[in-house]
Amino acid sequence: MATVETNAASSAVHVEEHDHHEELSFLRKYVFSEDHKTIAKQYMFSGIFWAIIGASLSVLFRLQLGFPNMTLEWLRPILGGWIDESGKLDKEFYLALVTMHGTIMVFFVLTAGLSGTFSNFLIPLQVGARDMASGFLNMLSYWFFFLSSVLMFSSLFIETGPASGGWVIYPPLSALPQAMSGSGLGMTLWLMSMAIFIVSQLLGGINYITTVINLRTRGMSFSKMPLTIWAFLLTAILGLISFPVLLSAALLLIFDRSMGTSFYLSEIYIGGEALPNIGGSPILFQHLFWFLGHPEVYIVLLPALGITSEIIATNARKPIFGYRAMIASMIGIAFLAFIVWAHHMFVTGMNPFLGSIFMFLTLIIAVPSAVKAFNYITTLWRGNIVFTPAMLFSIGLVSFFISGGLTGIILGNSALDIQLHDTYFVVAHFHLVMGAASAFGFLAGVYHWFPKFFGRMMNPTLGHIHFWLTFVGIYLVFFPLHYIGIAGFPRRYYSFTTYEAFRTFGDLNMFVSIAAIFTFTAQFIFLWNFFYSIFKGKKAALNPWNSNTLEWTTPLHPGHGNWPGEIPAVYRWPYDYSKPGATSDFIPQNVPYSQTPESNLPHENALIALEKEIEAQNYNDQFKQPH
Repeated sequence: MATVETNAASSAVHVEEHDHHEELSFLRKYVFSEDHKTIAKQYMFSGIFWAIIGASLSVLFRLQLGFPNMTLEWLRPILGGWIDESGKLDKEFYLALVTMHGTIMVFFVLTAGLSGTFSNFLIPLQVGARDMASGFLNMLSYWFFFLSSVLMFSSLFIETGPASGGWVIYPPLSALPQAMSGSGLGMTLWLMSMAIFIVSQLLGGINYITTVINLRTRGMSFSKMPLTIWAFLLTAILGLISFPVLLSAALLLIFDRSMGTSFYLSEIYIGGEALPNIGGSPILFQHLFWFLGHPEVYIVLLPALGITSEIIATNARKPIFGYRAMIASMIGIAFLAFIVWAHHMFVTGMNPFLGSIFMFLTLIIAVPSAVKAFNYITTLWRGNIVFTPAMLFSIGLVSFFISGGLTGIILGNSALDIQLHDTYFVVAHFHLVMGAASAFGFLAGVYHWFPKFFGRMMNPTLGHIHFWLTFVGIYLVFFPLHYIGIAGFPRRYYSFTTYEAFRTFGDLNMFVSIAAIFTFTAQFIFLWNFFYSIFKGKKAALNPWNSNTLEWTTPLHPGHGNWPGEIPAVYRWPYDYSKPGATSDFIPQNVPYSQTPESNLPHENALIALEKEIEAQNYNDQFKQPH
């Protein structure tokens, strides 16, 4: 014992000397930081900011849809000229609101906010690394994202308004600056912002992949990695392959807008005047966009599913059911995500035979998705469930994943999709399976790892209230939209009161808008709980959830380097919960099998002989001392 204490003391002295020797300025420590934990917080705060902006925009256009005859004059101090002379929302600004809401939520909140936060924070901590492979590139990835955010945010304040071509920015509307006000400077800023955003995501993705492959601690084989890390790794690979295709699509669009090329334009007339563009095809843009657009669904969903796997196993106090099947299903989803993009394009005049191939592949992707859903349910079955706020949001995610995924099977059928395409049925589908599910993954992750982020606990009672109001509110919003979508309600229409066929749905539209405002308001409970708890929350224990993964072996406020001494070695998988014969209902990954003879299975007793090999494995400075 004396030897251990002496070693611990010497390690502490070394850290003190090290920290004193490399004292960083405020800017280098908190602004231009290379510490993955600080960068994760920057992504988190940015994601929350953009979530407020994106949700606020949706409230504005839901006011228009739910109350088309109501004057919005009271919004003139905020929106200025975008409220027309009659006191209504300007028609072109309505389309801009829809465009910016989709762009912000998909890219800035659910991609950068979710993956940027938790991939940065958890990958080094859970694989046992001092930091990301390149702290400098990691810092650059955030500041490219920040620059992208500034450009996108500034487009909300220009005279001609932000981009107004829908979040998919299909040409020719987006390719012709003279087409409408939202096709001008706002669209240029949109394209510049997205190009820089893609650079940010590529820098981050390269870092995540390199860290997982090269910087795992002693004994951390791929078969011992938490499912969160598997999800982040596959997400990074998806982004690394698909985002450059969107960049090429955006660059060609810039060429058409500014340099007279005709990649997407052909035989276009504006105001009776023929443009000189010949030979282009707007369908080319759709192929390029959706080659990113469909993997993007899983770029935002896979991290949420990985977070959910960790939280459900921890709070069900059971091993995750079908660990290898879960990994195989994520790999299957990642592979199939690249060969189903044209199911978004059934109505473009695609050859029916080609359409049938994409339909077949789309329906196949339901198989690995169903594996994940059944594995979650089986993990919960007869578990000793602890209903923390994080657990509730994780179970809510599974609910959205199932209900939203079932409607995906309907839309994957080309014969049905032709009738439902561009209706509110599509809106309801992807908001449940992609938007709400991924947002619940983000919220579950915040509630679960808040003690590790800030060393304090969030208020669980407020967390429970936040969950139930949000969960019920989301279903109240999107269940009715399925119904009016089947009835033929088209999306992106400014007003339905001028169409006799749709007037009967006015009350239902009003109900949806009221539910949306209610759900949006409920998020202020989370915001209060989050920011209050950072400063005044109850001080957290080192491992408040009795979890097995390595991040809970660090100090309450880990410095840059995460562990003050040696990084723990890993001997077992991360889901040894409620193991028969064990003295506790959890056994952390860094506990050798030689210390748990009472609960070892026969094949685990055989692994005791390998413990010295694990200790000696890759034994270098990376694992001995902090940076």
